[in-house]
Parts: sequence; structure tokens; C-alpha cells
Amino acid sequence: MTQQYLIGELSVRLEELQATAHQAAARSVACLRQEVETRPVAGLASAAAQAVALADSMCWDSLSRGDVTAFARQARFSAELRQFGICARLLNENYIGMAISSGSGSPESGGGPPMRT
Repeated sequence: MTQQYLIGELSVRLEELQATAHQAAARSVACLRQEVETRPVAGLASAAAQAVALADSMCWDSLSRGDVTAFARQARFSAELRQFGICARLLNENYIGMAISSGSGSPESGGGPPMRT
């Protein structure tokens, strides 16, 4: 896969996730999408890990609010993001995208970068 294809594909998947997000999460997804489109390709693995973790967080938020419809859409996009990351070799197959604590390892090892707040 070419680098431009990876950037474009991740951007499109983030746009789809953003459409399912509530206001605060939508801003976070928009910021991540802008970073994907403007930062060096070397940051794509980190961005993919952040995207999956953000989607996971959105799913939990929807569940806590009892919004089953939003949860179902977000879970689908979360799974698609994870699968794309694995197929593009941006994430390890063991990566599950849960909230990441500092120092938990790289995306390639199944861990991921620390989440920014």
C-alpha cells in the first residue's frame, strides 16, 4: 500500500467514526483526522492506535448512556479501524485498542502510545 493511500484510508475511516460521535468526541476525532492528514507518515501507527482507543472510548460512553444505536455504529467502525490498522501493518494483531496507560508499549507490540489528554 502506498503512503498516500494509507493516509487517505485512515482519514476516511476517521470521518466515518466522527459522524457517529457526540460533540466532545467528534472534536477529538476531527483533531486526530487533521493530524493524520498533515503529519509525517511515520506517525500513522500511533494515529491508528489512537483512533482505535478513541473509538473504544466512544463505545463505552454510548453504553454508559444507554445509547445502543450509537454503540452499534461505533463498535462497527472501531472493528473496521482495528482491521485496517492490522492489514496495513500499523497495528499488531494483538492490539485491542483499550485505554492505554503510559509506558504500555508500542502499537506493534500490542500496546500503544500513551493517550494525550
